[in-house]
Amino acid sequence: MTTAERALDPEARLQHALDLSYRYLGFRDRTVLEVRRHLEAKRVEPDTIEQSVAELCDLGYLDDARFAQRFVEDRRALDHWGNERIERKLLASGVDADLVAAALAAGDAAESQFTAALATLSRRFPAPPETPKDRDRALGFLVRKGYEMETAYDAIRAYGRD
Repeated sequence: MTTAERALDPEARLQHALDLSYRYLGFRDRTVLEVRRHLEAKRVEPDTIEQSVAELCDLGYLDDARFAQRFVEDRRALDHWGNERIERKLLASGVDADLVAAALAAGDAAESQFTAALATLSRRFPAPPETPKDRDRALGFLVRKGYEMETAYDAIRAYGRD
């Protein structure tokens, strides 16, 4: 079969899109949107993209809910991120807002945001911040990590008391 004949064959186009997707998914989990964008960048036709994404979802290779759950677990355990930062990154990756909320809620059951903020603060600042400047630095640190302002403030106050 020549290249021109293969280009016209829908099965060959689908197999090519699937091959590209499997290679892309081989490094780490991806969202449906990320795979779509990857295939678009490789100039795969829109109909073929939809077919390949549907097949990958049916086979279990693409699952935004699973992606969101793993992302929440990893970002909390490895990077000590708060809910706001995790939510922003997941939404930017194309995960549906309902799936993001469910993943965050499931993660909150394991560890409260306050406890996580306190642990993150104690890792970064061995001694409680005593001056207003140090407290501002600690507050900025926690907010950049994605903790809500109120949670960050409460964690700093509690850390200073312990």
